[in-house]
Amino acid sequence: MAERDRLRDYRGKRDFGRTGEPKGQQASSGEEPRFVVQIHDARTMHFDFRLQVDDVLKSWSVPKGPSDDPHDKRLAVPTEDHPLEYEEFEGVIPEGEYGGGTVIVWDHGTYEPLSHDRKGRSVDFGESLEHGHATFRLHGSKLHGEYALTRFRGGKDESWLLVKKAEGRAHGHGTPDPRRARSVRSGRTLAQVAADGPE
Repeated sequence: MAERDRLRDYRGKRDFGRTGEPKGQQASSGEEPRFVVQIHDARTMHFDFRLQVDDVLKSWSVPKGPSDDPHDKRLAVPTEDHPLEYEEFEGVIPEGEYGGGTVIVWDHGTYEPLSHDRKGRSVDFGESLEHGHATFRLHGSKLHGEYALTRFRGGKDESWLLVKKAEGRAHGHGTPDPRRARSVRSGRTLAQVAADGPE
């Protein structure tokens, strides 16, 4: 499917004359696929978890945020595909615009696809997501290690679980208080970005 088609929903929801969010012009980026986790203080506070798949960022809204504690099962609700440039987006989406509120880049980095079939053969990552289960290793500034996304409800109310695989330590630190968390891009909190106004 063409990149333009994959971003149709994204572009259709936004007035780029009002919001500083990227329109999405970039066709591809580096060798290793990227990921980003943004904290989004919109109508409800949530984390946006995004994985690069081909030329877009596949995106999920994670209300409680990703956790590095294997005991935490985090609800992840899919949202529209975002352009690759969204990895760098931090700022204020104007009130009245879709997703109006403040966004910071909480974590970003690369990830290693790990999905395989029952015989241990590697499976295309996009295909594994389509089939409802994908595993991957995150190499971020804050998140590290193996995670899995598993679809448990389909249809209109499609939902997934985001869970960290137990590796070594039995417990992680969980998820930080989003209001105290700082951006890996600028070192600012949500309140500091909001005070600076729209980008």
